[in-house]
Amino acid sequence: MNKTLLQIDNLSKSYDGKSLAVNKLSLTVNEGDFVILLGLSGSGKSTLLRCINRLIEPTKGDIRFRGNDVLSLKGSELRHYRRQIGMVFQQFNLVKNLSVLTNVLCGRLGYHSSTAPFSKEDHELAYLNLKRMGLQDFARKQVRHLSGGQQQRVGIARALMQNPALILADEPVASLDPATADSIMQYLGEINREGISIICSLHFLSLARRYGNRVLALKDGQKVFEGLPSEIDNVRFKEIYGQDAEEI
Repeated sequence: MNKTLLQIDNLSKSYDGKSLAVNKLSLTVNEGDFVILLGLSGSGKSTLLRCINRLIEPTKGDIRFRGNDVLSLKGSELRHYRRQIGMVFQQFNLVKNLSVLTNVLCGRLGYHSSTAPFSKEDHELAYLNLKRMGLQDFARKQVRHLSGGQQQRVGIARALMQNPALILADEPVASLDPATADSIMQYLGEINREGISIICSLHFLSLARRYGNRVLALKDGQKVFEGLPSEIDNVRFKEIYGQDAEEI
């Protein structure tokens, strides 16, 4: 049985002190899991992911990573924790005027002081991860000359530079066409099979069924479903997305 990697208990987040973007949410992520977050825009998916890596601070609750209390971490301990959590963003979050290689190397910044140059080993790892993403011939190109799918692969290569135990992918295919979206999910699937756990927020149930081993569905910040992708029938689909929603 796989070990527990991440344990979230009764997590809540309010931005205004009144309404809750995440409401008493609990979740267990085991080593090797590919967890899909489903839900409408505004359901709390992005807020949950940003609480996990402390890009934002939860209002209440508990997060434990490999048994350690995440919310008490400060300074170098927080930095060490974040090195283990790769992040892939919907809008890629790349520096468009810099080369593909430089953007990927930025994934090693958590391992360096602010003045230390990237090492030979860093460059070797960057080229290895670019090759994994099929981008070895694009290393010297400026990111702005790449397609959306290529840019997202740069973002994944950058996350892999951290040697993460967990990757958080926040709507990684929302701005891509269906064929490119599926190819990006294939890359994430390969990474998962190599032993890296993934939490990925999506809109499309078809992709959730194809790539996830578990689904957590949110509505108004609350859990409305947790289980296998195959268990989401038409009734559950409408509970998640509304009675007028149609699966595409």
